[in-house]
Amino acid sequence: MAPPSVTREALAVAVTANLPVIVWGAPGTGKTSAVTALGAAGGLPVEVVVGSIREPSDFSGLPVLREGSTWFAPPRWAERLAAEGGGLLFLDELTTAPPAVQAAMLRVVLERTVGDLVLPDEVRIVAAANPPEQAADGWDLSAPLANRLIHLNWTVTAEDIAEGFAGGFPVPEYDVKDTAGPAAAAGARALVGAFLRVRPELVLAVPDSPDRAGRGWPSPRSWEIAARAIAACEHLGADEPVLAELVLGAVGEAAGFELLSWRRNLDLPDPETLLNDPQARLPERLDRLHALLGAVVAYVQADGTTDTWERAWAVVARVARTAPDVAATAARSLARSRPEGATLPETMLELAPVLRSAGLMR
Repeated sequence: MAPPSVTREALAVAVTANLPVIVWGAPGTGKTSAVTALGAAGGLPVEVVVGSIREPSDFSGLPVLREGSTWFAPPRWAERLAAEGGGLLFLDELTTAPPAVQAAMLRVVLERTVGDLVLPDEVRIVAAANPPEQAADGWDLSAPLANRLIHLNWTVTAEDIAEGFAGGFPVPEYDVKDTAGPAAAAGARALVGAFLRVRPELVLAVPDSPDRAGRGWPSPRSWEIAARAIAACEHLGADEPVLAELVLGAVGEAAGFELLSWRRNLDLPDPETLLNDPQARLPERLDRLHALLGAVVAYVQADGTTDTWERAWAVVARVARTAPDVAATAARSLARSRPEGATLPETMLELAPVLRSAGLMR
């Protein structure tokens, strides 16, 4: 279990990056107060929705007749968040919600949709739950709902509680507007994609028991969440334990530890260094080449200049000599991000077979 301070920091990163997250812990350990304090610290209006006292229509909408057609009217809490333009939706006591209510929550968590109302993108979603055996009339979390969330384990220590009683419980400082850009997200997705080329059996691994299915497990959706968490941690300069908590919470411990170990051992050159030094050493392993070219493409997209875009083709050409399939993947991405007015460099002539296989040349 991670120390309480790491879990609090991971929760703040998830809220900053707008990643759906659930905090698991025993009753009476301060989960609700910590989440509401985090919302207040970020200047976010908080709407608390308790699963045990809600009906499916509180999430799927209540059908009413309006202007001759059926309208699925959203509840007041959803209308208030929409009017604010953002906020924090706190789904408390989630394991006390029966399966029908959990099913109705699916579109809320993934698509921010409540009835016929679409919540603003700036609405963050945080849930809290007791383990089913500790909840009143508890239910296991359904696998589809669990796979939409990052799972964090909330723990307390005597020292942590004593310090909180004496001086107040700390709330991480964060800025909800300090989010990673598209290029950083693209680089993190390329990194995770390179890992899954090595371990394709981890792309989807649905657990075979309800209790395990109710926590984090690998799927294309949860790998995407893990990639967004990596991008957020790198952007915010979060410590490795915080990054680990978020990745493990998204895809589960077994798959998460493999990704983290693989990432630590990559030892890749910096994309800027590689673009400035045509003779820089390239890795030999295909998974490292995939990760490196993904980072190069992300750097080029962030830079946005014609010169950087043209120099990237030289790197792709070097890779094509030994790994044409890897080069073809990068070539497709580079072609899509061509700056206006950029001319095709001479190095592309060497890439004719690769470009044909990538569908970029006839």
